[in-house]
This record gives sequence, structure tokens and C-alpha cells, in this order.
Amino acid sequence: MVALQDGIQSADAIARLAEAGVIKTDAPFASDQIQPASLDLRLGRRAYRVRASFLPGPGRDVRDRLEHLSFHEIDLTAGAILETGSVYIAELQESLALPADLSAAANPKSSTGRIDVFTRVITDRAQEFDTIGAGYHGPLYAEISPRTFPVLVRTGTRLSQLRLRKGAARLSDEELLALHRRDPVVTSAEPSIQDGVAVSVDLEGFGPDKLVGYRAKRHTGLVDVDKPGSCRVADFWEPLYADESRTLILDPGQFYILASKEAVRVPPDFAAEMVPFDPLVGEFRVHYAGFFDPGFGHEAAGGEGARAVLEVRSRDVPFILEDGQIVGRLVYERMAERPKMLYGSGAGSNYQAQGLKLSKHFR
Repeated sequence: MVALQDGIQSADAIARLAEAGVIKTDAPFASDQIQPASLDLRLGRRAYRVRASFLPGPGRDVRDRLEHLSFHEIDLTAGAILETGSVYIAELQESLALPADLSAAANPKSSTGRIDVFTRVITDRAQEFDTIGAGYHGPLYAEISPRTFPVLVRTGTRLSQLRLRKGAARLSDEELLALHRRDPVVTSAEPSIQDGVAVSVDLEGFGPDKLVGYRAKRHTGLVDVDKPGSCRVADFWEPLYADESRTLILDPGQFYILASKEAVRVPPDFAAEMVPFDPLVGEFRVHYAGFFDPGFGHEAAGGEGARAVLEVRSRDVPFILEDGQIVGRLVYERMAERPKMLYGSGAGSNYQAQGLKLSKHFR
């Protein structure tokens, strides 16, 4: 049995849990698969196009549901195109045999969210997405639904990431304020801290052209998820620039890449997550990919000044965003131990010290 401290488990603990059989894999881990506070999850050999998103519910396995809901099976070993507007369920190469005191949570990887691929992890008997209860033994699956761009994926493609948690790890608002005072978590001198620290949108613009973000084009080409730098920005994105009003009208159904006004910092002994869409802030969703690893934006890992990139999709009505408007909140959790390698100091850290930045697929 692996001895674990309370908190979010670090890369070293994840490796030990894999050696002990708590995390099982169809193939050995890739060299950069374990991140400072998370594990990338790899697509397996098969995916299924399904009629609709679903949760299996108590006493039911995912595979049982697939027998009734899937249209056809897709072989991922040679690569496959996943079309926009469709829903797919893919096997993952990793499975779990969690002890009774260890739970897990999943989220899309940053690059997945930035190309508007909606993905969630589901398990047998699940009643919630992306939440894996303590003691779960069984396989993992990814629900995948490209929203804007068709994507090419294959066995081994990584769209999601997993965090492992023991005990109560989340900081209270009082603890988060105390942390901010000794090691600021955002550049705002007086941040709004209520159920996490507030993050606002920057509509003043970046650089001499005052670029504020990008709006995805419709009817584009294909994004190969495993080929960084393979797509031209101009073929997929329309740049947006600041005007005197410092506002932006979000069109329903459109996808935007924007950036936070605050620089975000995650001290080495903590991990952070952008909490899900809050209906109190407006009719839009912000940030599909919510994990921020220890060291993100922190000078200890060479990332001072990193903005949070905001993946924004409007809901049913046009909505006016204003410069400095709160669009989300970050919650912070304690690490069980400080990772030996922080975000930005190793392989796979594509967004350290970022400003307004598209995914790694675009050049």
C-alpha cells in the first residue's frame, strides 16, 4: 500500500500509485505523461459514435449503455476524424483501482479546451462527469464532442487529465486570503475572494494593435490534435481588437479565446482550478480546461506574469462583456507534497508566462 499525505497528489505519488497498481495502463507511461499535479489520459484503441451524451447511473456499466446507444465502432489505431456536432465515447488506456481514501477528478487539457473540444471522463456506475469517487475500481472512458473544429485523433492522443485527491484539500476563503497576502495568487492588490479568487477579462488589448482575442471561424479545416504548429492561425481564427468602448458582444454559439486582466500565480505547494460556469456572472461559459499546476505563473518556475486564457462560449442570447468584468473564479488546493518539477520547468509546459495565446496547434 502506498503511503499518501492529504492533498492533491504530486507527480512522484502518481508514479508510485502506478507501480502499486492503483493506476493501471494498457501501455507504459510516455515520458511526459505525468505532470506536476496530474496525469494525462490517453485514448485507447476504440471509440463509439453515440446518439447522445449519457451517464450510466447506479448499477450500470458504460459498455452496457454503449450496446444500446452507439451507432458504430471506430478504430483509433490508424487515426480517425471526429466531426463537429457529434458525440463519441472512447476507451482510455488508463484504469483505476482506488483505495477507499483516494478520489479523482478529471478536466480537459489546456490545448483541448482551446480548440473547443468538449470532453469529459465517465466511469461505470457514474452519476457525475469528471468525478471519480474514492474506492472506484474499473475502466475510464472519455466523452468527446468537437464543437467548432473537426479533429483528428488516434490511440495515444491525450485530451483529458486526472488529479488524485486524498482528504480535504481546498482552501477556505480565509486561507486563500492569507495565502494571497504572503504569496500573491493574482496581481490584483485587493482581489475579490468569495468561493475562490475572482478572474476578470482584459478588453484593453495586447500589443500595439490592442488585440483582445480571437473568434473561431466556421467551416474550417481539420485540427490534428497530435501535431503542434500544423495549422495557420488565419485559417481558423478571426482576430478581435479593442475599441473605445472596451466591450465585446458575444454572439450565441460562437467560440472565443480571451485572456484575464490579472496575472495568475500558483505557488509551488498548491494547485488551482477554474471553477465551472457561474450563472450569476452572465449567459456564457468560461474555461473548459480548468487545472493550473503548481508553479504556473510563479517566479519559482520562470512564469511571472502568466495570464489565464479564457475559452468563452456564449449561450442562448447575445451578451456584452466589459473590460474588467469578473468571468470566473479560481479555487486553490493544497498539494500533499511539493512537486520536484514545477509547471514551466519541464516537458509539456506550453503555456508558462503566456499572455493571450492560442493552443499549441496554431502558428
